[in-house]
Amino acid sequence: MATDVSPSSPLLRSLTLTHAVLYGLGVTIGAGIYVLVGVAAGKSGMHAPLAFLAAALAMSFTAASFAELGTRMPVSASEAAYVSAASNRRWLSLGMGLLVVVTASITAATISVGSAGYIGVFLDLPPVWIIAGVVLTMGAAASLATTQSVAFAGLMTLVEIGGLILIIAAGFREEGGQLITRLPEMIPAAGDLAVWKSVGGTTLIAVFAFIGFEHLVNIAEELKDPRRTLPRALFITLGVTSILYVAVIWVAVIAVPPDQLARSPAPLATVFQRLTGFPLITMSAVAGVATLNGVVVHVIMIARVLYGISSKGDLPRVLAKVNPVTRTPLVATATAVTGILFLSLVVPLEGLADWAARGTLVIFAGINLALIRIKGKQDTPREAFRCPLPVAYLGLFSSSALLVFDLVF
Repeated sequence: MATDVSPSSPLLRSLTLTHAVLYGLGVTIGAGIYVLVGVAAGKSGMHAPLAFLAAALAMSFTAASFAELGTRMPVSASEAAYVSAASNRRWLSLGMGLLVVVTASITAATISVGSAGYIGVFLDLPPVWIIAGVVLTMGAAASLATTQSVAFAGLMTLVEIGGLILIIAAGFREEGGQLITRLPEMIPAAGDLAVWKSVGGTTLIAVFAFIGFEHLVNIAEELKDPRRTLPRALFITLGVTSILYVAVIWVAVIAVPPDQLARSPAPLATVFQRLTGFPLITMSAVAGVATLNGVVVHVIMIARVLYGISSKGDLPRVLAKVNPVTRTPLVATATAVTGILFLSLVVPLEGLADWAARGTLVIFAGINLALIRIKGKQDTPREAFRCPLPVAYLGLFSSSALLVFDLVF
């Protein structure tokens, strides 16, 4: 067993439910949805919203597993702690923690590279400068006291969500009647296997749009009341995200023919322009904010995972040091920034983002399996959230099935 290492000063339990929900929404609703709408419409057309509903259902099983484990063990580097409790194998716990760090770092680097396209519309600078500026600036924001950095990210989250709500509101104003009367078109014919197969492929894409809610467990050590706050934050995040995604995609396929959405480099900006007449640059600004937000929330999460692993003695002790002023792990934060910057500027990311998403499905399967093993050894504590055992099995099955579907098809 690993030995706990006492940090110079513990993390401060200062985050409320509002902080947690804003953080969860910020790390889940990213700039990806601004592109995935076109991909989903191209694959499934009018049936695309159904795929997002299916993805939300699949994610809800794993969210319940995270809720129980997070209330049993409200610590940083949560996934590693869960695997350690389930297997009592130090190497397996470390491997899970490092997998979380690597997948999140690749995701953050991919977002950083994507930011150059949006921010370049407003700043005439070389992409390399923009990427470096984004990562370093967001790293500085993540180094603030946790309430300050999460509040900063929360403001950007509100802008990001505001852009989606504007599209939904404009859709109901311009196409309100069709949004209701054409609802039956969302459901494919029962015997149309080709369409159902395409919906299955779109569900996999949709799952990637939901990835991020699970990172809430890695700030559990900084929640004021994690056993009450964490489950609520997880399910509120997943619920709000599901409603926004399904509504936005339904408005999109009604307002713009799916084949046009699939060809558009900025599908939601195209939808917004079609509905409001505003220039494309308006939604590009919102997408730019989304990329900044995506970077800062991932830096915060990666730093907490590194802190948690090192506090157990599995990584250099310096990563577990907490600054006495900000009460944040500054060395771990700097390490996260360095890794993201290296990946963004040096390593070709083509294809890596897909493997990061697959790695997340491996993590999901592992977490559900960990809960199944833990529940087999001990009862759920009274103060913890209770996830029914069949739900954990459904989470394991859905995560594994989606991973196999992705690798095979």
